[in-house]
Amino acid sequence: MDIAICIDHLGLNRNEFRLNQSVPPHHITEWSGPDQQPTQEELEVAWAEYETEWGAHAYARNRKEEYPSLDDLVVALWEGVVEERMESVVALQSLRQAVKEKYPKP
Repeated sequence: MDIAICIDHLGLNRNEFRLNQSVPPHHITEWSGPDQQPTQEELEVAWAEYETEWGAHAYARNRKEEYPSLDDLVVALWEGVVEERMESVVALQSLRQAVKEKYPKP
């Protein structure tokens, strides 16, 4: 469990905290700020929610890795304007559609 991610997930990131420096699992040793320090149970629930959300968005992360890069898109758009515009657009859309089919939304 990453305590910093849990605190962010709980919306408590305006507080300051320190963790013990021993071998994990870590725990909070100091807490200061306007909010009450979360309990271990609250941290565990936040971590479980974070992991669920992370898993649910795997398709989006996978798509992002395989989509054409921004450089590829800019070059394709430029060449599309200067040369045969529709051919470039269709080629890009084919690439995007292949990635979407490979990683469908759940």
